[in-house]
Amino acid sequence: MVKSIVTGAAMMFLSMGAAAIFTGVHGAQPSGAEKVLVKGENVESATIVTKHDLADLPAPVQRWLTSAGIVGKPAIKTVRLKQEGFFRREPKGKWMPFTAEQYYSTEPPSFLWKAKIKAAPLFTMSVRDSYQNGHGGMQVKLFSLIPVGSSEGPELDQGTLLRYLNETMWFPSAALSDYITWEAIDGTSARATMEYQGVKASAVFYINKSGDVTNMTADRYYSEPDGGFRLEPWSTPITGYKEFHGIRIPAEGTGVWNLEEGDFSYIRLKIVDIDYNITEPY
Repeated sequence: MVKSIVTGAAMMFLSMGAAAIFTGVHGAQPSGAEKVLVKGENVESATIVTKHDLADLPAPVQRWLTSAGIVGKPAIKTVRLKQEGFFRREPKGKWMPFTAEQYYSTEPPSFLWKAKIKAAPLFTMSVRDSYQNGHGGMQVKLFSLIPVGSSEGPELDQGTLLRYLNETMWFPSAALSDYITWEAIDGTSARATMEYQGVKASAVFYINKSGDVTNMTADRYYSEPDGGFRLEPWSTPITGYKEFHGIRIPAEGTGVWNLEEGDFSYIRLKIVDIDYNITEPY
């Protein structure tokens, strides 16, 4: 069971599973966590991706990674990116703008996401979401200063692992990592299973004939207002692509809970900047 300490102000994020959506204090001074994720020794170990590295993958995955442009480039070990978009806590709720920055390591798989959400004209929430050492963690602050909620536990571990797996779309060479295995489904889809530190989950990647990932689906823990959790279908349809540093990635998309009572689109986001194999945070 997830362990959480939450006030009413933080509940609007936790109630919709936003512990796996938003993170931290955008614009703050870099913390030790960011610096650890982008440490130089990871980058120094990067090798060049070859066609041979793709040979044993299902055909759709080979098509995706080839189209993404990773062959002939160093494997991606560290990432930093910036996002902007909108979030809402309920199906008919108000869309709230957010900005975020995020850091990744692919060896070991880890991320730190820091976002600032404008919930009202004079009301901002900062939420810090992380996946490190196989565990997820979340902290919510009011005005980036006052702690109002936190959460951790096995459901969050599963959710953050799936989030990391989903976001390998933004650093595609991570799909070749030892902790991810691939299984063919048909000519336009493949199942990825990620297992790390005793947590295991799977997702289906949908890849068109041109090699673009168009969606990813998985069963993920959905948090309810009463604090309970249940597995629900989750998807991340892609709405736009862009090339950064010679790598073609999904740059716009949405997050959707595919609930029995109807689809709930809770986030719309855009990648506005991304850098690979960096050794310093923003």
